[in-house]
Amino acid sequence: MTGRKIIMDFEVTPTSHLLADYRARGGYDTLARALREMRPEQITKEVTASGILGHGGAAFPAGRKWGVIKLNDEQPHYLCANADEGEPGTFKDRWILENAPHLLLESMLIAAYALQVHHAFVYIRGEFDLPYRRLAAAVEEAYEAGLFGEGILGTGFACDIVIYRGAGSYVCGEASALITSIEGRKGYPRNRPPRLTVRGLYQKPTVINNVETLSNVVAIVRGGGEAFRTVGTAKSPGTQLVSISGHLNKPGVYEVEYGYPLAKFIHEDCGGVLGGAKLKCIVPGGISTKVLTAAEIEHVTYDHVSLTAAGSGVGSGGMVVIAEGTCMVRLLQILLRFYHHESCGQCTPCREGMGWMHRIIDRIVEGRGQPDDIEQLIRISKANDGTTICGMGDAAGYATLGIIAKYRDEFEYYIEHGRSKLGGRIEVETAEALHG
Repeated sequence: MTGRKIIMDFEVTPTSHLLADYRARGGYDTLARALREMRPEQITKEVTASGILGHGGAAFPAGRKWGVIKLNDEQPHYLCANADEGEPGTFKDRWILENAPHLLLESMLIAAYALQVHHAFVYIRGEFDLPYRRLAAAVEEAYEAGLFGEGILGTGFACDIVIYRGAGSYVCGEASALITSIEGRKGYPRNRPPRLTVRGLYQKPTVINNVETLSNVVAIVRGGGEAFRTVGTAKSPGTQLVSISGHLNKPGVYEVEYGYPLAKFIHEDCGGVLGGAKLKCIVPGGISTKVLTAAEIEHVTYDHVSLTAAGSGVGSGGMVVIAEGTCMVRLLQILLRFYHHESCGQCTPCREGMGWMHRIIDRIVEGRGQPDDIEQLIRISKANDGTTICGMGDAAGYATLGIIAKYRDEFEYYIEHGRSKLGGRIEVETAEALHG
């Protein structure tokens, strides 16, 4: 199968998300040991030694982020779990929230102790229903058991937690926009520096980590950072929860050890392409990562180094499998419609550029494409790169440039003939591929 497990190392049952079941699996034992036997800086040292990279898309080393927080500086510190999982094709954090909410909570308590945080937040996607209800119930259970509040587990440590529901904005998954939303203001990203670890929530030092990133903390502290590094590869330690969807026989959430062969994962573990069709390409890590063709993934392993060398990335762990017969012009139309809709409008290149790109691709699909349309899409994508406060303008450009680079012939044919090069085969549901 897909290698060793860290997060999905238990059997999911109708009660496995509850506190009693979690404690029967050793839940909160690591928290108790950390509070009674370890100093805050020791925990950060173990997280740093583990080499764990952020699982939200940027892959920034978690230990380096934590290490910026200055302990005993006589000001409040805050911790936020980013559960605003809005990237199309990505639903792996939802698995944790539904099936292992106490794993996240225990990890957050350990992180809060390490960072001298007494008020923690979970910013959860507004569209989530079951994940929100499961997490909210877990928080209630934890408070009743004395795991939050004052004197946690009979120690002098105190921490409270707030679940904050978003209102459906994709941009609020960006760390600084998430913070402004919690503060009650419009969820606009903000310029940096200063870094959020210096001046974040309420202008105080703040650590924001993805749900999956934080959920690894229990395993790191329980076994030690060096033991964690024995899983995965030297430069990509640990595992990745992969939400895989699209034209696939066995879609779902899988825990994949870094370094696992990508083609084996798709064709064997996930059952191969739906209906016995041939694989055309994949979106490896959420729609912001560049597509890789079937030929390109043959010798790629699932880790940051290998995927980057192939011209893409792990991203947010949302993989979309695309079968032969899918029109890439129509697929790009779906992506650009999403980006245009979700642009917050704060930055001119993103606000106007997304609209131009969306209108151009709509015109092509309607059969009214113009000879310069492809170059226009490329020019706008490049103009957006690095010119917006957050990375959304860049992301739309990466997706666009990646698809055009690999499938320019399909765009040229569509513009010249007013229809898809694939003829009647475009009934393959591209939208379903992206939304699982």
